[in-house]
Amino acid sequence: MGTATSSMAAKFAFFPPNPPSYNIVVDEATGKLRISDVHQRDDVDVLKLSTKKGNEIVAMYVKNPSASLTVLYSHGNAADLGQMCPIFTELSVHLNVSLMGYDYSGYGHSSGKPSEQDTYADIEAAYKCLEETYGVKEEDIILYGQSVGSGPTLELAVRLPRLRAVILHSPILSGLRVMYPVKRTFWFDIYKNIDKIPLVECPVLVIHGTEDEVVDFSHGKQLWELCKDKYEPLWLKGGNHCNLELYP
Repeated sequence: MGTATSSMAAKFAFFPPNPPSYNIVVDEATGKLRISDVHQRDDVDVLKLSTKKGNEIVAMYVKNPSASLTVLYSHGNAADLGQMCPIFTELSVHLNVSLMGYDYSGYGHSSGKPSEQDTYADIEAAYKCLEETYGVKEEDIILYGQSVGSGPTLELAVRLPRLRAVILHSPILSGLRVMYPVKRTFWFDIYKNIDKIPLVECPVLVIHGTEDEVVDFSHGKQLWELCKDKYEPLWLKGGNHCNLELYP
């Protein structure tokens, strides 16, 4: 029963776009990687990063010379970098931040198959790249996790006490709790965010739509209540799971 339920939770959690929404091409003039159908920009680096699980993931780094902070963005379920690229570049400008986004193992053109543990290795590789390649300090990083991305975000956040902040966008209490109204944490559950959120030292902002049909609003509300250092939450009245970017 446990194995079957765990398998169901994992199956629910991962829906990589098939086929991927983009290709990786090499720019003839510069020799740099870029995402297909996206105009080559000097302020965007496309990278391939090795994870400790043996996969090679695709990441993109949007540089903002005037920014003092960097967002590390873990995207939602049925998305990949081709779909997120316009949002990343727009956020970089509007929030005046540099931003790194990445595709989980098995998403887009990242190798391997998606799993809970692989996403933890994926975000770790992206964070390591920010530190080692771009010289970004822990205290200047904001972790941003959307939906399933709240899992790797909180896994990393509990290990980094000096983070500037964490943002959770339509987050989940746990994988199993999305499907069943369980009251306690089972060993076979995935993304046990409910148990990790009290351990996060930095300020946490929670964003959730009140009419979310995929991850009930109660998930975001309960996570916010369990935060050690709460930031004023953003409850978007009438907002659903995939349309919060449309709200002012």
